[in-house]
Amino acid sequence: MKPQTISMVINGKRYDTEKAILIAGNDHWDGNNHDRYGRNTFLYRTHKGNYFCVHQTLWQGERDRIKPLTKEEAMSMFEVLTEHRVSFEAAFDVSPKEA
Repeated sequence: MKPQTISMVINGKRYDTEKAILIAGNDHWDGNNHDRYGRNTFLYRTHKGNYFCVHQTLWQGERDRIKPLTKEEAMSMFEVLTEHRVSFEAAFDVSPKEA
């Protein structure tokens, strides 16, 4: 499933996918579709440097939702999402440390 336009106000802040940068998602094409059992997750960064994820669903009775994230939570999510739209360095304005 492709990222959908969604906007929500959470704790007095507006999170809007149209105004944010899509960093990563789990929407890998498997040869048939982009869906992950009817659910996908996308990671975004706002122009002010705040991070959030969007949980999209195709399931009846479930709703798409936005969840604000700390930078550390966003970094962890970036590592598990399979489709990176930008590099780690560009997404978080840092260089990864050597192992």
